[in-house]
Amino acid sequence: MSNTDKRVLFIYTRENCCLCHDMLKGLEVWQRRLNFKVELIDIDQDKVLTDRFAARIPLLMAGDTEICEYHLDEGALLNFFKEKS
Repeated sequence: MSNTDKRVLFIYTRENCCLCHDMLKGLEVWQRRLNFKVELIDIDQDKVLTDRFAARIPLLMAGDTEICEYHLDEGALLNFFKEKS
């Protein structure tokens, strides 16, 4: 996979969420190793997202695939990339 073909993972988040910041920080080393980028989705900007995800943030997803919630699960992240390779 080239740099232009990086996989995009999404973190459903909200402002001032300590767990969200921790997950994002934990992903930094894995981004370099596994060649992906992270986009943040602020659930408070959309009532539907707030209703759906408020009790589950941070939630790490790749498209419709849930990878982990609350804390970075490195095993789940590695399994996701292993299954997709």
